Amino acid sequence: MLQIYPFILETITILTPLAAQIARGDADLARQMRRAMTSVPLNVAEGFCSQGRNRKSRYYTAFGSAREVLACIEVAQDMGIIVAIEPRLCDRLDRIIRTLCRLSR
Repeated sequence: MLQIYPFILETITILTPLAAQIARGDADLARQMRRAMTSVPLNVAEGFCSQGRNRKSRYYTAFGSAREVLACIEVAQDMGIIVAIEPRLCDRLDRIIRTLCRLSR
C-alpha cells in the first residue's frame, strides 16, 4: 500500500470531530464532508490494486474528494460554523492533495 494511505486514515481520525462540529451548524454540509472523507482512502485503496488508466482515474477521484473535504471546511468557516482550523491540519490536507495530484498524472 502507498505510504500516504495510513496518513490519510490518521487525518480522517483528526477530521471526524470537526465534521461533527460542522453537523451542528449544517447537517447537509457535514454529510457531504463525511462522504468525501471516506471516498479518499477507498479510492486510493482501489487505485492501488488497479492498472493503467483505471489506477490514475481512482487516484484522480481521491484527489477531487480530498479537495472537496478542504472546500467543505472552507465553506463552514465562511458560514461562521467553525473558526479557522489549525495550520497543521491544513498542512496535512495539503500534503494529501499534493500527493494525490501527482499520483493522478
